[in-house]
Amino acid sequence: METQFAQTIVDEIYAHMQKQGGKPADWYVGITDDIDQRLFIDHKVPRQNHWFAYRKAASAGHARSAEKVFLDYGCDGGGGGGDDKSVYVYAYLKGPNTEP
Repeated sequence: METQFAQTIVDEIYAHMQKQGGKPADWYVGITDDIDQRLFIDHKVPRQNHWFAYRKAASAGHARSAEKVFLDYGCDGGGGGGDDKSVYVYAYLKGPNTEP
């Protein structure tokens, strides 16, 4: 997966959110170093037939910047998580089977 800068990540994930059409608060956004563990196991996001997106940032700093944009926009999530290896930014539509 190609790495991206914060603004590109924001633009692409935001466009994905807009296709779904929900409110920002309906989405959870975070960063991680292990996308499979965090998104599909910890948060229990279904791999099929569910709204989610993730991108690999050029650095943990770019990932944190993108995450902050979404948190400021009104998405659910908790800033300050992850570490210097957390380069994946992810977003998913919260649902009855997902875990925050």
